Amino acid sequence: MAEEFDPQAMIERFRERARAVRSRGVPPVEGPERKRFIEQAQIDYMDFAMLSDADASLDDGVLTIRVDLRPKP
Repeated sequence: MAEEFDPQAMIERFRERARAVRSRGVPPVEGPERKRFIEQAQIDYMDFAMLSDADASLDDGVLTIRVDLRPKP
């Protein structure tokens, strides 16, 4: 499987997921469920966006993902 795996394609899938989370609407729920849905969407977006900015490589069957969390100048 390692020979078939494309780390850059994985990064692009995370980029697409981040866009999807950002553009999806809030279902017609109210109260605590609505708040939980919105909070989860924010976490999902943050995770997907962070991984979509990562550098990924596959070396000798080991996937390495580097995420630079330093503030941009």
